[in-house]
Formats: sequence, structure tokens, C-alpha cells
Amino acid sequence: MERIIIDMDEVMADTMGAMMDWYREHYGNDVDYSKMTGSWMLGIPEQHKETVRSRLYSKGFFRHLPVMEDCVDVMNELNKKYEVFIVSAATEFPNSLKDKLEWLEEHFPFLTWRQLVLCGDKRMISGDYMIDDHTRNLVHFNGKPYLYSTIMNAHEKGYERVENWKQIAGIFL
Repeated sequence: MERIIIDMDEVMADTMGAMMDWYREHYGNDVDYSKMTGSWMLGIPEQHKETVRSRLYSKGFFRHLPVMEDCVDVMNELNKKYEVFIVSAATEFPNSLKDKLEWLEEHFPFLTWRQLVLCGDKRMISGDYMIDDHTRNLVHFNGKPYLYSTIMNAHEKGYERVENWKQIAGIFL
């Protein structure tokens, strides 16, 4: 059975969207999306960056993220046809470990705990396909990489892109 490695943040979960909504609520203004090449933190005004970054370390932030459109249905079908592993570089944000596990249990009850890899670096991961929004995770991957498009990676070249979960379904199902 072929193996698909799937990232969580910005692929399954709308992490940036949740952070930008929180930012607008707390500061009453929008961010500069044109500066977000490479990292969405670049669009945050300098005086708010520390507060916004600390939110990533807070308990509960990763627990309540919105699920990307069509993700649950497509993941359910992928899980029937492929060996699916959810791999998230989560150890940088220790509180995210429990949050991510609970988020997956809530939204993806058809996945088991054995299909979840929370790590610090994805270089040790192997499989047939990987879907991720960061090229740093794809560059060392030994299978076929797919770059999940976000505003942060719009400048990246050299990878086949997927724009949404319907497109992922069209490729794999």
C-alpha cells in the first residue's frame, strides 16, 4: 500500500487564518499580506510580533483551528486507499502536542493514534508522497513531494502544487 505523508498546519488546519482573525479582533486592523513571503509573521507590524508569536505557544491555540474545506471527506477516502500518516513539526510549540492530538481526534475520528507523528524535523520521514506547505520539509523527502499553496510559499518554484483538497482528491482518488 502506498504511503501519503500529510502536514497539518496550513494543509489540514487553517492556522494562519485563525491567527489573522485573532489579530484583527485584538488589534482592530489587518496585516500586510504582501510582506508574507516565506513567513506569515512578516506581515505583522513589528510592535505586535512578540505577542502574536507568543500566541503560538499558548495552550489551546492549535486545539481550536478551523479545518480546511473538503479536508475531512478527502482524508476519509485517502485513509481507505493509502497508508496515511499525519506528520507535524510540532515540538517547537510544546503546548501544540496535546492540542493537535485532540483536534485530530475530534475532526478525523477515522484516523488512529498510530497515524500521527509529532516531531521537530521531518527529514527522517519516508513515504511515497508528501503534501506540505514548507519546501524545507519537501527538499529532503525521498518520494514525490506536493507543495500545498499558501501566500507564504507563492514564490517557491520546482514543486508540483496543490491548491486545495478537491485538487488532492483529483490526484489521489
